[in-house]
Amino acid sequence: MRVTGDGTTGGIPARSDAGPYPLHGSAAGSARRQPETAPAASAVGSPAGEQVGYRGPTACAAAGITYRQLDYWARTGLVEPTVRPAYGSGTQRLYSFRDVVVLKIVKRFLDTGVALQNIRTAVQHLRERGFSDLERMTLMSDGATVYECTSPDQVVSLLQGGQGIFGIAVGVVWRDVENALSQLHGERVDTGETVVGHNPADELAARRNRAG
Repeated sequence: MRVTGDGTTGGIPARSDAGPYPLHGSAAGSARRQPETAPAASAVGSPAGEQVGYRGPTACAAAGITYRQLDYWARTGLVEPTVRPAYGSGTQRLYSFRDVVVLKIVKRFLDTGVALQNIRTAVQHLRERGFSDLERMTLMSDGATVYECTSPDQVVSLLQGGQGIFGIAVGVVWRDVENALSQLHGERVDTGETVVGHNPADELAARRNRAG
């Protein structure tokens, strides 16, 4: 299956897992192998190892959403900032790279009419998966169910069954967000220093090397 430039069709390296896998809730993440656990949140809300966060306007620009959408999704718990939440007046939310990827995916699902409850399930699933899993994952939806596909055969299986009518290649979205954020300003979590042109790929590559 070929991946197009906008990431809206499924096509990823093959993997031997059975599937496609329908996501129905919190049990979905635990039912599959999770080889690379997402970083745990620290007491201040910043994931361990997360060095740079992105303020709301930057997250909006990279994800292609409005600030009103960003604020509403944070207040309703759909996509909350994991680096630093807003504690009160004057506090700036800080979003991680993964947060921005999720924001962009949520926008695409909403634009195609996927039910909000299914989007919430998909968001939870994305939070639970490891970085290497996300890069090769395709999410498919028929509007009623969201499916995880990790091989071209799984995508084709859904299409032949008349179920998967919309797909998002997460790895393509991932690279789109990397490119966007590399041209925008980030903020160091420890010092508050503005980082111009930070490329999140550098930090993620170092994290993968540590994990390996």
